[in-house]
Amino acid sequence: MSSTATQITPEVVAEHGLSPEEYDRVLKAIGREPNLTELGIFSVMWSEHCSYKSSKIHLMKLPTKGPQVICGPGENAGVVDIGDGQAAIFKMESHNHPSYIEPYQGAATGVGGILRDVFTMGARPVANMNALRFGRPDHPKMKHLIAGVVHGIGGYGNCVGVPTVGGEVNFHSAYDGNILVNAMTVGVADTDKIFYSAASGVGNPIVYVGSKTGRDGIHGATMASADFGEDSEEKRPTVQVGDPFTEKLLIEACLELMASDAIVAIQDMGAAGLTSSSVEMASKGGVGIHLKMDDVPQRETGMTTYEMMLSESQERMLMVLKPGREAFAEAIFRKWELDFAVIGHVTDTGRMVLEHKGEIVCDIPLGPLADDAPLYDRPSMPKDDYKAWAKVEPLGDVPESADIDADLVTLMGSPDIASRRWIWEQYDHMVGADTVQRPGGDAAVVRVHGTQKGIAISTDCTPRYCYADPYEGGKQAIAECYRNLSAVGSTPLAVTNCLNFANPQRPEIMAQLTGCLEGMGDACRALDFPIVSGNVSLYNESKATGGGSAILPTPAIGGIGLLANVDIMATVAFKNEGDAVWLIGGEGTHLGQSIWLREVAGREAGDAPVVDLAAERANADAVRALVATGAVNAVHDISDGGLLVTLAEMALAGDKGMALDITLTTASAFGEDQARYVVTAPASAAIPGATRIGTVAGDSVAGVALDTLRKAHEGFFPALMDNEL
Repeated sequence: MSSTATQITPEVVAEHGLSPEEYDRVLKAIGREPNLTELGIFSVMWSEHCSYKSSKIHLMKLPTKGPQVICGPGENAGVVDIGDGQAAIFKMESHNHPSYIEPYQGAATGVGGILRDVFTMGARPVANMNALRFGRPDHPKMKHLIAGVVHGIGGYGNCVGVPTVGGEVNFHSAYDGNILVNAMTVGVADTDKIFYSAASGVGNPIVYVGSKTGRDGIHGATMASADFGEDSEEKRPTVQVGDPFTEKLLIEACLELMASDAIVAIQDMGAAGLTSSSVEMASKGGVGIHLKMDDVPQRETGMTTYEMMLSESQERMLMVLKPGREAFAEAIFRKWELDFAVIGHVTDTGRMVLEHKGEIVCDIPLGPLADDAPLYDRPSMPKDDYKAWAKVEPLGDVPESADIDADLVTLMGSPDIASRRWIWEQYDHMVGADTVQRPGGDAAVVRVHGTQKGIAISTDCTPRYCYADPYEGGKQAIAECYRNLSAVGSTPLAVTNCLNFANPQRPEIMAQLTGCLEGMGDACRALDFPIVSGNVSLYNESKATGGGSAILPTPAIGGIGLLANVDIMATVAFKNEGDAVWLIGGEGTHLGQSIWLREVAGREAGDAPVVDLAAERANADAVRALVATGAVNAVHDISDGGLLVTLAEMALAGDKGMALDITLTTASAFGEDQARYVVTAPASAAIPGATRIGTVAGDSVAGVALDTLRKAHEGFFPALMDNEL
């Protein structure tokens, strides 16, 4: 049956993810029954993935402006000023459902998609990061999922020539049936050569470039907006297939064309492919579009308009060019062996008109697709009701550790703290020759090519805190990112995020989402750390056998900071025998929701640590000043595992032990109180406001030999992934 002849039944509407009420809105918007193509276009544009219909009213409360912000949310990526006529352009996005169904291609195309979001705006990508969440390490599917995701990220990033410089990895049973793969890209552009997506100029040509369109990824956006049932394997055809070599050619061709004056507007074809790119360009520009589908480059025969519009084939872009510049642009793309086709033109009708085989197969108003998409203020549980629902048991009295040294070894080899070397050694983190701080520290640092400036990058979130107390968890995710950027000496500039939550139609899940956003907003305002881009991924839950119901609330944060001179920055490694070790921010007291409590005491209990935003700002300011003046030679923020884990990581990084001057209790050793750092300085120096706790010396930490700590720390991933990759 053709896409114009298929009967639109309630079952067909439901298969497209639209509620009866939403379908009524479609009927009112177009004044008649849609054909299948038109229904498909509405379904993807009104999906959570494209419309943010359950989160938009809450996202609007976030702080998005600042003197450094050139472009905030609403474009392909956020843009911030880094001085000297240059800008950093960056964003984080999710590819969760595809990565669970087909981990290699899901992760690879996640990297490809986020790269396109950045170079679409005129930036050359300079660094990739990722934030990964997996289920229990001993879950039967997890080894396969980890291997596929890591291989996919490395396979795409390495081939396209952009270094993968860091990230984070957590494990929890809540991700057994729904892993999270969030990818982040940072690029650099000249501030006078930034490109936007609003189409303009009636009659201007609309041009398709890149790879041909196939049938892969159809309904990808809709699939990403639903939870998993037993049929996740059947959804494999909705996962896109990536080609990093084509993406590399596309980057170079686009940047070459961007050096001219030919482009009016440009948009990558990501979720919902040709539909979302054309709708967004036209709606932002307040214009209409007319596309001739016969001219769309196709790699499969007999494709319908429905298939072409909903395909999520990779490595494709849509542009509006200035009149008469078609031949000039085509010569560039042909030189790079890429498809180039004029497929339509800009109109003044405010409508999307699609023509195929001499017939008009779609004619619908653009307003309802984008600006007038449904918006929901979903019911949200009050905080007290949420706390009762979450069933987080009180911490109560916690017995002192029977053996702090043994506990340290346990934590160093635990899934959330163990070395990620096995992962990042599969990524090319040095391609481009501008990586000056590699994976394994508080933040990665990449030199701005041809300058002494550096961009620091960190990804952060502690989902167990967000579950126990969404508000404090949201604050903490921002604060930890701010700390990590400050720890290397950079000035934090701005944030992107990837908000991963379960079904928003459940009031307890909306309580997590609204609570985390409230905490994030308060933290960003207090720290002058605006949110300039992001992504929302909902319905992350699984009914599949062996999978948990809902993921932990995971608002992953990606932040960037600016270093004026990469020669003046801090790393985590102990440097010199005899250096004094100092603690900034006070002694640990908080064991609630700590890694020690979970891994050693076998409990997930207590409140999340409270984040004092004034202390976060004051202590970060102090640390940056210490780094800038050369007063300290190593810095590490205290997070998972508390003080003793922080000291062990610094010792292992520098291959030097330390002697403690203080007696540790369980809480002071492993408490996860916030706003804290460890710094080292020459023995003769004093650090105002800090407490001296020891000296760099010997080959042990708290009596545990470095060799023992290293064996535990480095052993987890190789043992887990034996014979993989």
